[in-house]
Amino acid sequence: MTRTADLHVHTHYSDGTDTVPELFDAARAAGLTTVAITDHDTAQHWDDARDLVLPGMRVLAGTEFSTKHPGPDGELVSVHLLGYLFDREHPGVVAEWERMRTERAGRGARIVENLIAAGYPITLDEVRAHAGPSNIGRPHIARALMDAGAVGSVSEAFDRLLHDHSPYYAALRSTSLIEGIALVRAAGGVPVVAHPRARAAASVLTAEVLADLARAGLAGMEVEHPDHDATARTELAGIAADLGLLHTGSSDYHGANKTLRIGQERTRDEVVERIVELGTLAPFVA
Repeated sequence: MTRTADLHVHTHYSDGTDTVPELFDAARAAGLTTVAITDHDTAQHWDDARDLVLPGMRVLAGTEFSTKHPGPDGELVSVHLLGYLFDREHPGVVAEWERMRTERAGRGARIVENLIAAGYPITLDEVRAHAGPSNIGRPHIARALMDAGAVGSVSEAFDRLLHDHSPYYAALRSTSLIEGIALVRAAGGVPVVAHPRARAAASVLTAEVLADLARAGLAGMEVEHPDHDATARTELAGIAADLGLLHTGSSDYHGANKTLRIGQERTRDEVVERIVELGTLAPFVA
């Protein structure tokens, strides 16, 4: 089975550190011929990806949507949804991203203000410098905290200060997972649930819930992911086979923000071709 694709990577347009050209160089060095850039809740990276793709490479335009799904106790839990090759001009997508841009910009600033009020030595301008062209997100705040010597790593910042139940956290209303799947489908895209056995999502995405999501239009799920151990991979591969879902593998590469290598997890080439067949948008090629 040939695997030359990594279908979940991030750039500086969300919470990665690589520019699009830097990411392409890293992908080529890793021997990849196909990548899907899936920055969070944006398609800003698509134009760079289309214009700067290297000869012999192919890019699947994508986005990682922030969604939530109720857990067994009714509490809403964060679940990420990858959408591939959809129409970014679809009215539903445009409206959703405009809502999220507005809410996320205010949310990031509120978290920074809460940390400053508690005595942490950061400023809003320092965090904005890390955010660059994207809205302020928690990884940008984490890097400002690192610069200030308040934490030693991005992971420590999340574990101590930036998790969902932190006293400094400011909530962001997210689309439901069911709504996200419907949105990607309506825009002609291919919805794939990201890392279903990572973090809080593992308690929500049971086999029964995944079956419900498949009936609602889910096309696939990440099986190979750095946060999935061997037991999780075996379980998810069986569920995907039983439900007829696409079985993907991806690194979730974030540049220097995470200790992950681009291409360390990959998707079978025949699965990539199926995603291309199902999507509305053609891949970007040089």
